[in-house]
Amino acid sequence: MSTYKFAIPEIIFGRGSLDFVGVCSRRLGASKIFVVSDPGVEEAGWVDKVFAILRQEGLDFVYFNDVVANPRDYQVERGAALYRETGADVVLALGGGSPMDAAKGIALVVSNGGRIQDYAGANQVKNPLPPMVFIPSTMGSESNISQFTVITDMERHIKMTIISRTLVPNISITDPLLLGTLTRELIIAPLFDSLAHAVESYVSPIANPFTEVQSLKGLDLLIRHIRPALETLDMDDLEQLAIAGTSSGMAFTNASVGLGHALAHALGGMFDVVHGISHALLLPSVMRYNLPACTKKMATIGRIITGQEHTTEEATALAGIEALERLRDDIGIPTRLREILPDKTLLPKVSQNAEKDICLLTNPRTATWKDILNIYYGAW
Repeated sequence: MSTYKFAIPEIIFGRGSLDFVGVCSRRLGASKIFVVSDPGVEEAGWVDKVFAILRQEGLDFVYFNDVVANPRDYQVERGAALYRETGADVVLALGGGSPMDAAKGIALVVSNGGRIQDYAGANQVKNPLPPMVFIPSTMGSESNISQFTVITDMERHIKMTIISRTLVPNISITDPLLLGTLTRELIIAPLFDSLAHAVESYVSPIANPFTEVQSLKGLDLLIRHIRPALETLDMDDLEQLAIAGTSSGMAFTNASVGLGHALAHALGGMFDVVHGISHALLLPSVMRYNLPACTKKMATIGRIITGQEHTTEEATALAGIEALERLRDDIGIPTRLREILPDKTLLPKVSQNAEKDICLLTNPRTATWKDILNIYYGAW
């Protein structure tokens, strides 16, 4: 029998669970908390809510909000400098993937020294990080659960993927009520990130029985609740999407992801494309490319997406891929790469960057930069 590893943080989930942030921080030994968020979460009122909870608990804090989508290496450096200057001892991230990834980068640099570029790849982190409490304000990245962080190297125009067990937060607090302040547009991109996590972790060559069940649970909940959630923004549906994101996050942090994330990271690094939109554009194409290497698993995915069984496993898989394309069309988001990138002359360079992405190591089918270029061109 094989041996498996399944690493996740302590997870606190439920409506109103944000109220536990002060207690959880104190339990980790906090005296001055380094809070990382961004202006969008501030506008929604959640930053002030967290501040009030921390004050009620008698905890001091310092605030850092110099974070943008696809967080930059220089923002990590600025945050690390502020952390050191203020004598902080616990990192608290509140927001989507960008604040959470930036917070991990800051925690990594202050505890291990050097620059964030020193830790690109897998298992390069030697020292433990400060205690971390993460609170997602949307589903999608699941950085609150994962051992991944992705930071943009602005000089090389690439997104660096850093993977280490030390990057798993100590405590993850998911309060579905935070999703209630999101607009329909702000929900769409993270949903496709979650779909990519569920699909890619399931077909990963290092998937195991513990990850597979979470991949399929996440996919099932996403397919059943995406449309009603986007139509009405009903809290019951949003809560199910938060559960779906958590499930797919538990899967991919242990089984990793694949080609789709390599392609999305390369686009984000070169063109600053929103990560979830890259997946919306490319996930069906990636699934078609991988189909010959994992037909049986792709058929299982197809059955969950369509609720139907076709005459062959390949036909069932293709029906699922086509259903994802219809979902994308129905939602009304870009369906061709040309809609967000007016010039394709740099795609060969982007493809070469994608070929070097560490996520490609856990794709079920080998892909050269020329294979990747053909996928980009096919999505153009």
